[in-house]
Amino acid sequence: MAWNKPNTLTGAMQSLRLTSTISNTSIHASRPTLNILRTRTYATEASQATEAAPGAVAPEINFENFAQRPARILPASRSYFSGRPRFIDSVLELEALQAKYATIPTVSIHEAPRMAWFKLPQFRDFVGETIPMKKYKQLLKILQRMNCIKPELVPDEVHATLRKFIRPGNPYADEKPVYTVDENGCARAKGKRKESTAVVHLLEGEGEVLVNGKNIVEVFKRVHDRESALHALRITQRVDKYNAWIVVKGGGVTGQAEAITLALGRALMIHEPGLKPVLRKAGVITVDARRVERKKPGHVKARKMPTWVKR
Repeated sequence: MAWNKPNTLTGAMQSLRLTSTISNTSIHASRPTLNILRTRTYATEASQATEAAPGAVAPEINFENFAQRPARILPASRSYFSGRPRFIDSVLELEALQAKYATIPTVSIHEAPRMAWFKLPQFRDFVGETIPMKKYKQLLKILQRMNCIKPELVPDEVHATLRKFIRPGNPYADEKPVYTVDENGCARAKGKRKESTAVVHLLEGEGEVLVNGKNIVEVFKRVHDRESALHALRITQRVDKYNAWIVVKGGGVTGQAEAITLALGRALMIHEPGLKPVLRKAGVITVDARRVERKKPGHVKARKMPTWVKR
């Protein structure tokens, strides 16, 4: 036929019209057929039900059974499927309390009662989960904010919640021992630095200093080490007022001299507590916790690498 292979534009348009007419006719013809099939299916099911039980009606769904036996088990925690459910539940509980009591007056962090919160290893054991430090600091911020509520206005609910995160034994409740001079007027103090330990017995006298039974000049050959050891007496101008008997062991010369500095400053503060601001400002009663960094495998020292030579 001519419209099957059109050679002109008019023939092409005629073939397009004829094709669209045929497709629309087939679509309209297929819809009643589908409705008939669907009707037949429903009618067949209805007839089977009537044959099985004449006059019977399909039973209604009893939704009360779902309360006793749910379709699926629901976890008690909203964060059950997360990696840290107990930690997230704790954060959500604290955030809810913070929002609930946000309008209660607060005090500054320095006026708030001191609390010994869980340290990170203890908190990990408490929740049984691996908590990173960054996440734990976020939890501590919320705890400190809740702890800043005025003590006389803190609700019982907040008290009970904060008590969960306090580690056993309050270290702030223990009073520090008060050191005094003995019956002979001698003050004893101890100091450490690196691997060195020094014990000082300070007594009023003429300025004699013995280290391990020897003169300080024999033990410390360098002037810098001698001045470092007696720095607490020099800055307070007490060099000629006290006698010191010192026992020091362990470590090197510099470590021993700085250990004597700390012990001598503490012993001097026992005799004269009013010198504490001067000693604190000079840094002679501040513990220096620095240690030598350990050597690494394949390194010359802690960080120094061997020299690389191409040839």
